[in-house]
Amino acid sequence: MYKVLITDPISTKGIELLNKEEDIDVDYEPEIPWEELLEIIKDYDAIITRSRTPVNKELLERAEKLKVVGRAGVGVDNVDLEECSKRGILVVNAPGANTIGAAEIAMAHLYTVLRRLHLAHEDVMKGNWNRKKFMGEELDGKTVGIVGLGNVGSQVAIRCKAAGANVIAYDPYIPREKGDRLGVELVDTLDELIKRSDVITLHCPLTEETKGMIGAREFEMMKDGVYFINAARGGIADEEAMYEYMKKGKFAGIGLDVFSKEPPDDKIRRLFEFPNISLSPHIGANTYESQDKVAVKIAQQVINALKGRFVEAAVNAPFTITEGLANVKAFLELAEKLGSFLTQYAGGNFKEIIVEVRGDIKEHIDPITAYVLKGFLAPILDRPVNIVNAPYLAKERGINVIKSTREEGENFKEFIKITARNDEEERVVGGTAFYGKFPRIMLIDNYWIDIEPKGVILIFENKDVPGVIAKIGEILARHNINIAGFRLGRLEKGSLALGALELDDKLNKVILDEINEIPEIMKAKEIVL
Repeated sequence: MYKVLITDPISTKGIELLNKEEDIDVDYEPEIPWEELLEIIKDYDAIITRSRTPVNKELLERAEKLKVVGRAGVGVDNVDLEECSKRGILVVNAPGANTIGAAEIAMAHLYTVLRRLHLAHEDVMKGNWNRKKFMGEELDGKTVGIVGLGNVGSQVAIRCKAAGANVIAYDPYIPREKGDRLGVELVDTLDELIKRSDVITLHCPLTEETKGMIGAREFEMMKDGVYFINAARGGIADEEAMYEYMKKGKFAGIGLDVFSKEPPDDKIRRLFEFPNISLSPHIGANTYESQDKVAVKIAQQVINALKGRFVEAAVNAPFTITEGLANVKAFLELAEKLGSFLTQYAGGNFKEIIVEVRGDIKEHIDPITAYVLKGFLAPILDRPVNIVNAPYLAKERGINVIKSTREEGENFKEFIKITARNDEEERVVGGTAFYGKFPRIMLIDNYWIDIEPKGVILIFENKDVPGVIAKIGEILARHNINIAGFRLGRLEKGSLALGALELDDKLNKVILDEINEIPEIMKAKEIVL
């Protein structure tokens, strides 16, 4: 018999699901005092929380039988993941359960500012009847630009299409086939979306890549009279720049459910001076239906975890490291680095990934593939990615993963090769671990090279002529960026070459743009491993 303790309020639908299991005993204590919780936690196999209950080291030290922590929601800030992992406790959450709620809050804000409903409401409440004062605009016929065509973005697209809008989207990690299915045009660049859109709505995660992605430069190139909606994550849009362009009269309307600091501080609250701005306190998931879905999903995850079934929303669970796997630890590290390198260098818009493992390590192809997918997906998602949920997340994104094994390679006894494909291109990256201990990236597309997958790496393809390195070095020196190492691979003399500079510091966009403007440079990318 498994004992499950629920320490925060959740929908009864989740509790009912748990109670249907004959071998699960449920105690619902949504207001249990902390001291009492510490006393009784020793008897439970699983705990389900929201944000009220801290699952910290103090609690975990007393949780003698605990096997699973279920977080009824997405965020796990109140859970000590490292301590759970050390103790072999699986942490699961419920992502995606609030998809419809998040999509509908975006649409609610959009219609509010299009028709100035909030202003009309306030005016009528004051006893006025100013029908001529509140002329609005229709969504029908407008071009809606969606940044991020994931679960929520797709639902927004469906609703905007139904309203008669022309929908375009920017998401470099979504296959074009998905856009075709939705009747959405996937554009190649964020700039193109911004310039063409009458309405811009954000539905991407907050990652290092997207933080501050919409700033003064992007606001400047938007159409005058644009409508701007953010019901995704605070911090994607620069609120200070937004305020400056509000004063310039750039926007016809703004809808915000999220802010970079919540509750907003006085600096952010300057935004509220703008009349046609619709505001809500991060309530995208606050629907009865979303809360039911969250409760049901977390109950399902806890049941599966307790009974040893596959868990699609595991946050922390590592592979069980057997003696055999411990012997290939360096190859597992390499696999993750290769996946991360591939995403950062070639993007994530691939519909097929082939993981080929050569040599004696081929018996560990399953964990190696999981580590590849973890590395590939982690840079582009704002939710925890691990080797348990990475295969599920890849499937969710429409990526076909193929595993292949061969005997030892021609150049290296043990080798991992990743081939990523879409309709337009095929990209390859591969590597080995020297002496079974020192990971190295040895193959990038057609170039043989030797790169330590660590730190900041500037990768550039160039015409194989004299002086290229000197020009790059001059730019880096001018910006006080030190070169720690250099590797070179080329196809043939005088043709094309691939260079890799190991750097002491990260580059900014200005530096990278300068390097890409060198005439001999075909392309240059910064990789952080």
